[in-house]
Amino acid sequence: MKPREQFMDDAHGLFGNTGDVADGDEKRDPLRFRTIWISDIHLGTTGCQAERLLEFLRATESETLYLVGDIIDGWQLKRRWYWEQSHNNVVQTVLKKAKKGTNVIFVPGNHDEVIRQFIDLDFGGIKIRDELVHVTADGRRMLVLHGDRFDGVIACAKWLAYVGDSLYTMILKFNQWFNSWRARAGLPYWSLSQYLKSKVKNAVNYISSFEDALADEAKKKGLDGVICGHIHKPEIRDIGGVTYCNDGDWVESLSALVEEPSGELRLVSWQEIMQLKKAGKAKAAARDLALA
Repeated sequence: MKPREQFMDDAHGLFGNTGDVADGDEKRDPLRFRTIWISDIHLGTTGCQAERLLEFLRATESETLYLVGDIIDGWQLKRRWYWEQSHNNVVQTVLKKAKKGTNVIFVPGNHDEVIRQFIDLDFGGIKIRDELVHVTADGRRMLVLHGDRFDGVIACAKWLAYVGDSLYTMILKFNQWFNSWRARAGLPYWSLSQYLKSKVKNAVNYISSFEDALADEAKKKGLDGVICGHIHKPEIRDIGGVTYCNDGDWVESLSALVEEPSGELRLVSWQEIMQLKKAGKAKAAARDLALA
């Protein structure tokens, strides 16, 4: 592992400075939330939906932005270097938000575990933390963590996790080809991996065990709920009196967890945010026409 000083030099060289990001069609009236949680972006992989994430980030604002792990996929980058300009733009957009006053908190995951050597430090205005408690506007105390340490495969057989990651990457590549064909045929996006997860009994049991373990951890700490990522399955549900929230991913689900000013927690998708942005533009155009 590289020393901290070398890592910081590499990071500055890779990400550049925040002034390099073009605003483009950045929103006039962004959708505002008290808090936004996103995770499992997997920058550095072909499956990362960086362009859509950029649209989401530019269409929204929040007092606090949580990056709940697996933001950069160090596992894949070790195998093969892949870094599109759009991936660079995502990093720079987040840095720009931090510079403009958004409270950005990065909770590293297993794919970007190298960042864990910087826990409790700040980098470019971004706070790096292992786990923490978020208090919602309505007073609920929520544990925020990536969740990989509650994954039995990661904890007990990391080699198997690497094999699973390689298989998942293969499925995603097939999925990209398959959905390109569906798009040409006028059909909507369909996720093979999500379908397999829902149909394979062991995968369903794995997800259920993971969710139960996270909810139990929050209960042991005397908290009201837990917010995590890791398994790429967006969810909000009650588990034994604990509110379990998973913000999904930016490979397939294209989802985020948001907190409204009232404290309400809900899941949003890239599609929903784009529709709201489009509706807002139409409303603004109608207002401008009426005032003309």
